[in-house]
Amino acid sequence: MRIQLTAGDALVIVDVQKDFLPGGNLAIPGGDAIIPILNNAIGLFEQLELPIIAIRDWHPPDHCSFLAQGGPWSPHCVAGTAGAEFATELRLPGTAHIISKATTPNAKAYSGFDGTPLQELLQTLKVKRVFIGGLATEYCVRNTVFDALQFGYTAFILIDAVMAIDLQPGDGQRAIAEMVLSGAAAIHFEELAA
Repeated sequence: MRIQLTAGDALVIVDVQKDFLPGGNLAIPGGDAIIPILNNAIGLFEQLELPIIAIRDWHPPDHCSFLAQGGPWSPHCVAGTAGAEFATELRLPGTAHIISKATTPNAKAYSGFDGTPLQELLQTLKVKRVFIGGLATEYCVRNTVFDALQFGYTAFILIDAVMAIDLQPGDGQRAIAEMVLSGAAAIHFEELAA
């Protein structure tokens, strides 16, 4: 299947930050393997002058998702720290829209829509279809896809540009199956056409 990119399409990159990459505080094994694919997608969307949106965790030091506050995760992506920076190799253009989530101590946000201006931004940009890649498949990617569907967008998961934590073996594959059952399409980057 070939998918022709057109006005109304946007690339949404989820949480490709240093803390989620090998060597980071909450590293996803092989998380950096998706960066070349995302860079190809960035290049294609940039060439077509279509919007590129990068979502990031931007936590306060006492965020409720951290172990010390009773949450499940090691501290990660604390606002302003090196670990919260986008991956060095990710070639985000200066025109990319940056969306920060989970920015207050008591708000968890696995979805890029949760407590952020993402929905307003997509409406302003007249987006109809979102192409989503990033980290991690079964958490922030999954929740962002579900919310995009709830808001009425056509959602595509770039399955060669997502990576799962897989705390339980197969979590990532199960998440992709759930997203597809909910109405998203799972595609590979090479199916996109300019």
